[in-house]
Amino acid sequence: MKLVDIKNLTVDFDRILALQDVNFSVSKGDFLGIIGPNGAGKTTLFSCMLGLKQNFKGEIKFFDKNIRKSKQYLTKVGYVPQKPVFEKNFPATVKEVVKMGLRKHSDKDDKVDRTLQQVWIHELGLRRIGELSGGQLQRVFIAKALVNDPQILILDEPVTGIDSQSKELFYEILRGLNKNENLTIIWSSHDLEAVAKLANKVACLNRTLFFHGISNEFFSNEALLKQYSESSMQMHMHQH
Repeated sequence: MKLVDIKNLTVDFDRILALQDVNFSVSKGDFLGIIGPNGAGKTTLFSCMLGLKQNFKGEIKFFDKNIRKSKQYLTKVGYVPQKPVFEKNFPATVKEVVKMGLRKHSDKDDKVDRTLQQVWIHELGLRRIGELSGGQLQRVFIAKALVNDPQILILDEPVTGIDSQSKELFYEILRGLNKNENLTIIWSSHDLEAVAKLANKVACLNRTLFFHGISNEFFSNEALLKQYSESSMQMHMHQH
């Protein structure tokens, strides 16, 4: 079953193409890794998918409904941005931050507690968020995105700036959510090794989509990997 279907998605900023004719779909239970250099359009893609950017051409469907016609689909989507905005000195506990994500305030502490257990920070529930490490804080934001039982979790480069041990733990949590909870995950990353290990599907984005398919087919194909690295290098040189 297709949960997401994107057709001919094109976005331009003052006649500069950010995305051009992007086509892909995501099925129930997929773990899709979106890879591409800085400036490839990954965040723009997510902005369109989440209804934050309206002036795109093409069609985006969630749960078989065009997102231009209804925003109802957002109740089934959890999102963690690249750098969540928060005030480090804000006097809130982990539990209180996660509770802010609840749509139905009838579900209270038991729901929050279960979600904290899913991301392995249950013991930190009463800790102030200003006291957490970068990796712990990122798991709080994932818990906030998960607390309403979304069918899809979208993550925009979620491990930027956290240490390698926290990354491994983070990836283990994502693997468990996908395998054990059958949660559909769409995740943008620069970590090709992690994408190769975790994702069953991969989309290579560099303004256009030059590959979308089975992860193993991409990572075992030297010609595709070479094309990816060359296009990334060209993008890097263009930006500098």
